[in-house]
Amino acid sequence: MTDYAGALEAIDRILNRGGDADDVLRAVLEALNERGIPYAAIRFVESGRLVDGPSIGDSTEAVTTTPIVYQGDRVGELAIAVEDRGFAERVATLISAHVLVGWDTGGRPWTA
Repeated sequence: MTDYAGALEAIDRILNRGGDADDVLRAVLEALNERGIPYAAIRFVESGRLVDGPSIGDSTEAVTTTPIVYQGDRVGELAIAVEDRGFAERVATLISAHVLVGWDTGGRPWTA
């Protein structure tokens, strides 16, 4: 059984703790998996195309995909083995600020 409420609480704790974006995203995927979600993956937009990022679990499950949007720009995609699109969209929104790996800064240095 999937614990959606527990997963969202765990994600909130991880995000509040902060840290390196890669570590945060991996911790989020682990938290999802620990709460009954058999597969989750993040893809990053780099040079206009999606590239594989971290994932966890078995990708043979039925997957819901949703864009990850930050400040109006698509910065990635979440693939997650749940049927609840609202949950998938909520997770994508929560992690969006950590999915900026390939975000185009127009040649200007990016600072957090």
